[in-house]
Amino acid sequence: MNEFQQLVIAGWTGRDEAALRKHIKELEEIGVRPPKSTPIFYRVSANLLTMAAQIQVSGPDTSGEVEFVLLAKPDGLWVTVGSDHTDRKAETIGVSLSKQLCSKPIAKDAWRYDEVKPHWEKLVLRAWADGELYQEGAVTAMRSPEDLMGRYPLKPGWAMFCGTLAAKGGIRPANVFRMELEDPLRKRKLVHEYRIDVLPVEG
Repeated sequence: MNEFQQLVIAGWTGRDEAALRKHIKELEEIGVRPPKSTPIFYRVSANLLTMAAQIQVSGPDTSGEVEFVLLAKPDGLWVTVGSDHTDRKAETIGVSLSKQLCSKPIAKDAWRYDEVKPHWEKLVLRAWADGELYQEGAVTAMRSPEDLMGRYPLKPGWAMFCGTLAAKGGIRPANVFRMELEDPLRKRKLVHEYRIDVLPVEG
């Protein structure tokens, strides 16, 4: 993935301010510090980006979350689907740290943003944890690409994860995480599935 030199994880990108405040309060109750701003842009190592079918994590406290991902390439802006896989235990210590500890799987294929921009509101994100529907919703639950890039401009060679949806039944780990971005107008999907190999924690 040396095509991308910089990786940005946009957090708290939901358009519903009341729901955002409620979620911040919920996380505060389990020890996660509130963000300095909403949205917020975390910087992590670009070498975390992967198209692999398996990732390795330390311990049982990680989980995936489906997001649309913006890819700024020399020939323009592209969009794909990815998982901001995160260490939930480390999240109570620091969100930037938790983001840095896990690989960030993305699909091998992408669409030109110009092709989907006219019907952006029709695009749907979905994820499955061990075969069970885990997340589902319209991309418009999150701020638009223009909004996010207006706050944090992307240069060629930069990638940005753009926020996620609530998990059905709560956040939880899985052995296999599957995600998709569906374009119902053009009858096509971007899909990626990966297995989580949990390494033992020895200290």
